[in-house]
Amino acid sequence: MIDPLNAWWAQQLVLCDWAFDPDPLGVEPQEARDRLVALAVPDRGELGWRLLEALGEGGAGADPARLLGALELTALAGAAGWLTLEQARAWGHWLAGEIAAHHRDLDAWLESLRHARSAEGWVHGDDGFLEACQALSVLEHEGDGVTWERLGEWLAVHDRPEPPWPEAGGARAWRLRAGFAPVLALPAGEQDWAGLREWLDESWQVRDRDDLLRTLLWLAAQGDRQGWDLDATRLLGLDHDAAVAWCEGLEGDERRYGRTLLAFLAQGEPLEWAAWDWLRLVDLAWAGACLGWLAAEEAEAFALHAADLVQHRYSDWSALARAYQRGRSLFEGRNRLAAFEADWRLLLQSPVSPWRTPLQGLVEETELAPAREAIRAWRADPRHWVLALASVREPELAARQGPAVTVEPARREDARRYLEETLELHADEGVEALVRYWLPAQAHHLNQLAADAAHGALPPVETPFGAPEPAALAVRDGLRQASRHAATIHMAEKYAFYLQMALDSEAFDPGKLAALAEALRGSLCRFYPDARRLLEAWSRWDALLPEEGQPPLTREIAWHLEDPGSLFHWLDWRQDEWREPGPRPRLSQFTALALVGPLNSPPWSLPHRESEREAVAIREWIDGHYGLHSAEELAEFLEYLLEAGDRQEYQINYAPYTLNTARLASEIATLESGECSDEERTHLLRLQRVRDNEDGCNDNDLTAWDLAQAVDLAIAARQLGWLESAAFARVLERAHALAARHYSGWEAYARGLYAGFSFFMGETPERESFLAGLRQALVAWLSAAPPLAGPWASLEFPGARPRHWAPLHIDTLPGDARLLH
Repeated sequence: MIDPLNAWWAQQLVLCDWAFDPDPLGVEPQEARDRLVALAVPDRGELGWRLLEALGEGGAGADPARLLGALELTALAGAAGWLTLEQARAWGHWLAGEIAAHHRDLDAWLESLRHARSAEGWVHGDDGFLEACQALSVLEHEGDGVTWERLGEWLAVHDRPEPPWPEAGGARAWRLRAGFAPVLALPAGEQDWAGLREWLDESWQVRDRDDLLRTLLWLAAQGDRQGWDLDATRLLGLDHDAAVAWCEGLEGDERRYGRTLLAFLAQGEPLEWAAWDWLRLVDLAWAGACLGWLAAEEAEAFALHAADLVQHRYSDWSALARAYQRGRSLFEGRNRLAAFEADWRLLLQSPVSPWRTPLQGLVEETELAPAREAIRAWRADPRHWVLALASVREPELAARQGPAVTVEPARREDARRYLEETLELHADEGVEALVRYWLPAQAHHLNQLAADAAHGALPPVETPFGAPEPAALAVRDGLRQASRHAATIHMAEKYAFYLQMALDSEAFDPGKLAALAEALRGSLCRFYPDARRLLEAWSRWDALLPEEGQPPLTREIAWHLEDPGSLFHWLDWRQDEWREPGPRPRLSQFTALALVGPLNSPPWSLPHRESEREAVAIREWIDGHYGLHSAEELAEFLEYLLEAGDRQEYQINYAPYTLNTARLASEIATLESGECSDEERTHLLRLQRVRDNEDGCNDNDLTAWDLAQAVDLAIAARQLGWLESAAFARVLERAHALAARHYSGWEAYARGLYAGFSFFMGETPERESFLAGLRQALVAWLSAAPPLAGPWASLEFPGARPRHWAPLHIDTLPGDARLLH
């Protein structure tokens, strides 16, 4: 039985200089492929464009020459295996319907073809076209073959099929690629894209699967849009002259980009161009499928991910295309919006456009769910958490997603130099040394200050040593704005950057670094239920406590909050067994460590064994200040400080003079009247301080001076390995108990510490500057202004009644019965 469509189609191919064959798809496959190349259709991508162009925007304006050419190309594509029989017939059906709809009979069709050929100037030469027209006309008028009337009857009872774009499963996501070339059929293969390898190398520097995966993940998570978005946000805050000056400060191609961006701002154009990245994501995923670098399921997952992101951002195809056009304009450094209609009309208006399906609803939720899991799986390695955090300060790190990249030698050396010169972290210390940068006690301190600030429970501004600067107070009081946000991120983002530098240096055990990355992931998942909460907390804390000497990261963090593709939203966010990158001290331990006060830097973590390089400096300090040379000597001195210390010397040798002022005056006069040895000179100075009650030495309990020294030395001993963990903990417990017995609170402790420091200081020209520095430090420690000066303001003094408010989250130190954990 004759198939009317096929027979009519075969008749029309005679007009293309084909010998008549009842089967239009009967050409040998290789011959069909050769003929397609000869017709300048080297791949299925070009074929898709030819079909779209032939059918045009619908209506009577379709070019008859293009329609005839499309009939030939469809027949060749079917014969070559580029299209299945069903797909080829569907396109043939569409073309036949379009031709019949706009030509009343064969003569009208042939006449329109002759006019079109004439307009071309007979560029094809004398190829028998007129003879073929005459032959078809004779057949038509004799009623032979499939006449125009019979074709019409067949079309009347056979509705045109849906445009035969891939439909099954998530295949509709490939319609997003239509801006580059429509995807006609699946599966992808090398017949879809001629010269693809060369194009990837030249345009993207992508040479293998790993390169491609990293590029795909970068386009999804950051792409070009992040830099453009941040520039636009900054420019919105500048006046015209400043914006122009910014643009003129750019060089080369960047200046053209700047001028295009300023033009968009001046025109009030929406500052939206993410489609530039996400449509290219689909294009490169298709490239990977064509080359076999991606399995079909992998490629489709990336396409679905792009569809997911697009549907979050754009309401329809027109908005998507215009956003892409803006991105292309910025990339090329010239405004291409004037060409928008010409560039996109066909896809937006053609009746057979792959974009006829509404953008919203292009893919179903059931198809997106597995794709989301697949995208998260690419970032399942915990190092992606490190990359996400570190890339906020160094955006180029976002290009490292996916397979691990080989670190360039220059970058490796820069990382090692940074670790050594900025952090004083050396490779011979091992991964364990990174523990010093994990500061859970600092997070607890900030959380407690924020809670107290929110309830108006911060310590008084006035201290016995003066008041802090107004600017520092404003920073402290502003912490109330962060009372609902756990502060771990303030410390953790810096830790992640250091961890990234350690990874880049390639000087540390990669397995141990991976374990730290996993611990970082677990900690952040514990304190923040999702990316939004983490980023909101980071933004708030960074705005309140920006990195010294660095601009706030507020804009960068806000970008990650708002962009649905940001890596933060696609990390492996799950709570399971929790292990931190470093030990979390108990609250009582942190309190005892804080007894060292301004004699040392704030103790935001438990001390650990330092490298031999650091140990040399620590031993020199212990020797120079205390004359101690071994663990045994130091242990004995710690016992002395805790049991008696300098306070005993005061009680025995100086306190009695406070009861006999005449004897005190006589002793001073005797020493002043003659030559003094160094020891006698020291005694004289102390007697004079007793006489004058200098800095309250007679009124204050000087135990604080011994306790601060004991804790300071115990920390040093722990760093040298001279004290084991249990012994160190016992020293802290004893110091904690002594402080509770001798003082009522931090202010009294501070008075005692200052009095002891002043009383026992030797003769030195820098005495006044030392005392002034200590007074300033004590003001900061007591008032928490600035907040990170020291932790006294956030801690209950040993044995004192509770006065602090519990934070609203679990990011606290263990050991406080009043807090919910």
